[in-house]
Amino acid sequence: MSYPADSVTGGFMTRLQADVALLTDRRYTAPVAAAGDWYLGNILREDDLVRAALGRLGLTSARVDWADPDVDWSRFRCAVFRTTWDYFNRLPEFLAWLDRVGRHTRLCNDPATVRWNLDKHYLADLDRRGVPVVPTRYIDRGSDATLAGLLDATGWAEAVVKPCVSGAARHTYRVDRATADAVQAVVGPLLAGESFLLQPFLRDVVRTGEDTLMVIDGRFTHAVRKVAKAGDFRVQDDHGGTVHDRTPTAEQVALAERAVAACAPAPSYGRVDMVRDDEGRLVVMELELIEPELWLRNHPPAATALAEAIRKVID
Repeated sequence: MSYPADSVTGGFMTRLQADVALLTDRRYTAPVAAAGDWYLGNILREDDLVRAALGRLGLTSARVDWADPDVDWSRFRCAVFRTTWDYFNRLPEFLAWLDRVGRHTRLCNDPATVRWNLDKHYLADLDRRGVPVVPTRYIDRGSDATLAGLLDATGWAEAVVKPCVSGAARHTYRVDRATADAVQAVVGPLLAGESFLLQPFLRDVVRTGEDTLMVIDGRFTHAVRKVAKAGDFRVQDDHGGTVHDRTPTAEQVALAERAVAACAPAPSYGRVDMVRDDEGRLVVMELELIEPELWLRNHPPAATALAEAIRKVID
C-alpha cells in the first residue's frame, strides 16, 4: 500500500497509517509547489527522493505536519525530522511535543540527540571531546555583558553574534567596535528571554564560502559549498546565498565523521558545516542534527543511504 504525498491534513491524518512519517511544518504541507515557489519545490523534490528510496525498501511513508494535533503518532513506526523549520520559534511547544510523541513512535534522530543539538552550547561539548570548533563565548540569558566589552575581552576585531537556539540566521549580526552599541540595542532586550553566543568573524566565510558535509549512518555521503551573496556574510538561501557542488578534501571528510562520532546517542544522519579559521585551521561552525537540509537533490544516492539508516531505526 502507498500513501499520497499530500497526506498531511488533520482530518485524514487521524486515519492514516504508514511506516514512516516525514516531518515538516505547516508552511510546507502543500503537495505541489506553486509556480515560481522554488523553496517549496526543493522541499518536495527532496522528500520525493526519500519516499522513493523508502519504497524500494518496502517502507511506506507520508509527509506530516509535526504540530498537527489530530495526528495519531502510534500509527507510524518511525518519525523522521525533515523540514520542521519553525521549531525554534515554537520551542516550548516543540519540546512538549518531543516528549509526548517519543512515547508513541521512534524518532529519528533520537530525542536525546535532538535536545542536545537544539542549543548551540553543544559546541562547548564538541570542543571538550576534541573536535575543533569556532571559538565561542556564550552570553547567557539575563547577562549584563555588552558586545563592546566582549570584543575588548576577546581581542576580536570583528565577530558574529547569534542566538543559541535559532535557525535561518535569525537575529544573526556581524559586529565590530563601531557597530557594537547599535547591535547591542537589538540583542540586549532579547537576552531577557534567550541566550546568545559570540564568535570571531572568519574571513573564509566570505572569501571562499562555507563547506557542508552530509554524514549518514556515520559515513560521509556528499558535500556542497554555500556562498553568501555579494556584500553579505549569511550563506543561507533565505538571504540570497547560493549552493554549489563540492568535492571535499580527505581532511574535511575525516573532521565531519569525527564530529558526528563525538555525539551520543549517535545520530542516524546529520550535516557538518565547516570553514578554515584565520590561521588556516579547519573548524566546525555548526553540527545540524535536528532538521538539516541535506541537499539530496545534489546527490540522489544519499537518499538511499538515508532510507537504509531509517530502516535500521525501525528494525
